[in-house]
Amino acid sequence: MARADLLLALVQSGAGGDDLAFRRAAEALIAEEENKKHNVLASQLTVALRRKRSVNATSVTALSRNEATRGLFHEQEPERRIADLVLPAEARQSVAQLVEEHYRRDLLRSHGVEPRHRILLVGPPGGGKTSLAEAIATELAVSLLSVRYEGLIGSFLGETASRMEALFDAVRVRPCVLFFDEFDVVAKERGDTHETGEIKRVVSSLLLQVDRLPSHVVVIAATNHAELLDRAVWRRMQLRLELPHPTRAGKIEWLQGWSAKTGIELGLSPRTVADRLARVSFAELEEFALDVQRRSILCGPEPDGAAVTQQVLKQWAARAGDGDDAD
Repeated sequence: MARADLLLALVQSGAGGDDLAFRRAAEALIAEEENKKHNVLASQLTVALRRKRSVNATSVTALSRNEATRGLFHEQEPERRIADLVLPAEARQSVAQLVEEHYRRDLLRSHGVEPRHRILLVGPPGGGKTSLAEAIATELAVSLLSVRYEGLIGSFLGETASRMEALFDAVRVRPCVLFFDEFDVVAKERGDTHETGEIKRVVSSLLLQVDRLPSHVVVIAATNHAELLDRAVWRRMQLRLELPHPTRAGKIEWLQGWSAKTGIELGLSPRTVADRLARVSFAELEEFALDVQRRSILCGPEPDGAAVTQQVLKQWAARAGDGDDAD
């Protein structure tokens, strides 16, 4: 049965003629039913809600969800957990608070407040932005939807904005994490004189769509180039987290956690390995660990951990020598 707070919000907004509040309450109700696997009811409610739109609504309403959104995002069931990540203390605390807000959203809504659901992640490549987005989806027990720009960005006037509307229209009725990697691709500063009018229209459309999303859709935007983002993006993001290059202590912590989780013995102290891999990102550190794991498996039931790790370290040192600035 639908929650009392959603039903109350639905009736109050409908009786008061507040179309935006009505739509958000209806979308939250649909999301609840989808989460409970009441797919038939959720589909019926979605159709009923779309009928409320004017006859001039976009063609998305005339298409099935699969047809309208094919190629716009990649859906996956997340596996990473927050506990598996090495995060700055402030970021870990902020994420924990966000997750708590969503688990206790009934209490917040009883006071007329919604949980935060718009997050901006800033940091260098390989710093864990994608991993954190996946981990948040895991903690919230929802799917991770990663936006595919090759499907979203069109070559004709107005095509990108139309596809973007289709994307948001499809996701707004289901609990999920909607992840925009390299967010600066679609959210560039509109004051940039080198950008076309089409890009500026896309940014305006994007910000409008983000504003209209209900709180059960958690939008996570990640960028390596925060300076390129439109200033309005910063105002809309309720949580802004910086994920810097890993410190020596962070790499040691990650290696210790990985060894404990996998049961793979490095044979060398995590401090020694961290020092030998001085300039790697967390993504590269994970690749190194996977290389060690592969060699350990292939060396038989009792591999020499130190020998395996030394061998892989030498390979990585040789690779780094081919391009010292490729971090």
